[in-house]
Amino acid sequence: MQTKVRYLSDLKFNLETWRRELRFHFDEMDTFQEKLEEIAAREFGQDARRSLENFQNRIMIEKAAIAKLKHRCKDKMRNIHLADLTEDINGRLHNEQQDLRGDMRTYIKMHYNLKEEMMDFFTEYLSN
Repeated sequence: MQTKVRYLSDLKFNLETWRRELRFHFDEMDTFQEKLEEIAAREFGQDARRSLENFQNRIMIEKAAIAKLKHRCKDKMRNIHLADLTEDINGRLHNEQQDLRGDMRTYIKMHYNLKEEMMDFFTEYLSN
């Protein structure tokens, strides 16, 4: 029983960490949106405008992905709180956590790719 309680505590820690990270990324997207608006207020060419629109669309998509992942984390947290301590430790909760872990890894890779592209864009246009 003690092993199961510890295991559930570990799952809960993972979920709380992911939720904090997702909140940070959501706020970061707001900051990036502000920088894009700053660039949009300046007179740059068509290429800059296309990139701006592309990044703005990607920010909206990312924020939607963040919202879905946060919701999934919340659902998993609810499942942990309602967990049956007699349930097999490698059962449903473990499998659900593995799916979410994979989706978080994919999301984080995509986030940092977008962030790198945006930072390059900011370097090019905010230095002018």
